[in-house]
Amino acid sequence: MTALFAILFLIFFVLCFGALLLGLAYILGPKKSPNAIKSSSYECGLPSSEQVNNVPVKYYLTAILFIIFDIEVIFIYPWAVAYKDFLTAGWGLYILVAMLIFIALFLYGLIWEIRSKALDWH
Repeated sequence: MTALFAILFLIFFVLCFGALLLGLAYILGPKKSPNAIKSSSYECGLPSSEQVNNVPVKYYLTAILFIIFDIEVIFIYPWAVAYKDFLTAGWGLYILVAMLIFIALFLYGLIWEIRSKALDWH
């Protein structure tokens, strides 16, 4: 019962503190008066043009592939740290096979990425 009370109190405190900070920022913050110059877009010191530059999909594909492979590599570090504990518990072979399957899928994705020329920018 006391743990539930502590959690509810913490939630209440955080919400009240957040509301207090937002209220103080609204009251004490600078008052903005919108005008045409402040409402216009700003691009590198030059006036904005009506021409729209479409970004190639290759940029987004590269970013998504980087995030996917980066997250996969992040999963390898905790495995390496905990592998000794699994060895002493008798789960070493199981965990090793699981990681080998994971790395095989990782390499399959990397080979697919290279063969599909996902990173060729020409």
